[in-house]
Amino acid sequence: MAYTFRGGIHPDDQKAATNKKAIEPMAPPKQVVLPVSMHIGAPAKPVVKKGDQVFLGQPVAEAGGNVSANIHATVSGTVVDVAPRPHPNGSKVLSVVIENDFQDTPDPLLHPLDMDAMTQEEIINAIREAGIVGHGGATFPADVKIRSGLGKADTLILNGAECEPYITSDHRVMLEQTNDVILGIKILLKALGLQKAKLAVEENKADVFSHVEKLLPADGSIELCRLKTKYPQGAEKQLIFALTGREVPSGKLPADAGCVVFNVDTCATIARKFRTGMNDIRRIVTVSGSAITAPKNLEVRVGTPIGEVIEAAGGFKEEPNKILMGGPMMGVAQFDLTAPIFKGTNAILAFCGDEAKGSKTPSCIRCGRCVEACPMRLMPTYIYLYGEKGNLEACEKYDALDCIECGACTYVCPGKLPLVQGIRSAKQRILNARRK
Repeated sequence: MAYTFRGGIHPDDQKAATNKKAIEPMAPPKQVVLPVSMHIGAPAKPVVKKGDQVFLGQPVAEAGGNVSANIHATVSGTVVDVAPRPHPNGSKVLSVVIENDFQDTPDPLLHPLDMDAMTQEEIINAIREAGIVGHGGATFPADVKIRSGLGKADTLILNGAECEPYITSDHRVMLEQTNDVILGIKILLKALGLQKAKLAVEENKADVFSHVEKLLPADGSIELCRLKTKYPQGAEKQLIFALTGREVPSGKLPADAGCVVFNVDTCATIARKFRTGMNDIRRIVTVSGSAITAPKNLEVRVGTPIGEVIEAAGGFKEEPNKILMGGPMMGVAQFDLTAPIFKGTNAILAFCGDEAKGSKTPSCIRCGRCVEACPMRLMPTYIYLYGEKGNLEACEKYDALDCIECGACTYVCPGKLPLVQGIRSAKQRILNARRK
């Protein structure tokens, strides 16, 4: 049986360009730029200054609060600046800039960890010290997510859906780093005090099923679950509903529905921390799209400029009309290729020709397709139109804050309304008003 949820869409997955391509290590750049904000929560606080020598994996910024994450040097070398630099979110963010000495000298304080000899608290603290955040895109600190589920969650879900078009980084991780994914699941089970986990993968990754099934623990502690191929199958709330039939209450966390969800690459990162001692310093990034010369999956150091990642995939074969960090449904358009890859980056996409061009005269034709597609059962066109008029009270009435910004409404809209962008703006204005 294949699990699924209500609503959703079926875009062309466009994964063929990279889903058979093994992960290639990318040579680290001459400089890495490490923003103090590359996670949900408070910015980290720099603990190094210009001129300091740093080791690979050494802390360079410490968590700025309970919901925050440590940041570590992704190369060894010299700190050449601690100053605002371009960030993928379009702003300038305080960043630690390190000149690479190309020695990759590891921090001597790092060492492997023995999960079996550690308590739950020690495991959670080790994950926090490693600066591990969600690699599925949300970048929620992993230790905070674990703590949110203690005593509340009875189900651990591992998200291998990877439902966004073009992106294949998680697919390759499940094929090439399977043992790390499984070890990470075991570590999470112990940290949460649970006995069983569900590893959820979409049907369009048939090679994952045949490969992973052979390596699963014989005790049945990890169940491989087949998901229907549909977008946004990988969204937390939709994934939880598909596998358990439970709904996350409005304004609440997955733990309030008895579940904790982790991305498969997050699991592999946790495993590497315990297996080698190394902190969260790398990302697997799919580089694809019609403007890319040689689409591929790259292992990239956090802090590498976007432009250099594109060059590692052969550069542009044609001038792009849009560059995205992330997928075509939820990715963020990029304006400065000196901005760095950060912990939440799973893809860089570049499009040319007629791709990614919007309509010059968007309009709503009252067809209702956005309502039919919405996995949260909202009325996107109403929220969008009320937001355009500045009527935030009406936006709240239509549950704007429950929107998961998946982009399904924008994808199906024949009038080419920028629905998700408008709803995202309305949500931000509502939250800003509440803070006053």
